Amino acid sequence: MYEYIKGIVGQIGPEYVVIENNGIGYQILTPNPFIFSTKQGMEIVIYTYQHVREDVIALYGFETMTEKQMFRKLISVSGIGPKGAMAILAFGEPVQVIQAIEMEDEKFLTKFPGVGKKTARQMILDLKGKLNDVLPEGMTEAAADVQDESVGETTGDSAALDEAMLALTALGYSERELKKIRPQLSKEDVTTDQFIKYALQLLLKQ
Repeated sequence: MYEYIKGIVGQIGPEYVVIENNGIGYQILTPNPFIFSTKQGMEIVIYTYQHVREDVIALYGFETMTEKQMFRKLISVSGIGPKGAMAILAFGEPVQVIQAIEMEDEKFLTKFPGVGKKTARQMILDLKGKLNDVLPEGMTEAAADVQDESVGETTGDSAALDEAMLALTALGYSERELKKIRPQLSKEDVTTDQFIKYALQLLLKQ
């Protein structure tokens, strides 16, 4: 199994990023590929998890070890596969998911694509009290910081918004849900990554 890959950021798609290492391009599925757009052509370390099934071998990648640890916890829950775990992590920070699980906030958890009441309850049953090794300190304060995080500096355009919509569709959000928030997003002038973060904040508030 690959623990991490160190290489050059190449192609970026709605669901994946390509990391080139020693002449080999690794297609790595990641929660939000566009966070790597500012690092295109640069060398980075991406933490990886290899998922093997009878019909597919996939490589998942994460910007931090915390994200990778949270991903492994999530796919251990009955009813959550890799794609569902990626959609949950796409919000940006594992801390809010951990807080929701510890506080048994089913309403928050069911706002993620593919997470119904039954799956939310299973997440709480399976993971509550077992996530200290993922994020042991400052959980509440960090969650508040994430909730209050601003959109950031503005450098995007309509093409960036279209890319963000593609990424959100790949994460499992429906066309109806995205149409509902698009007018609000179109007022902003930000990067693709920032559009995705802002969109997820809006979707989770619905």
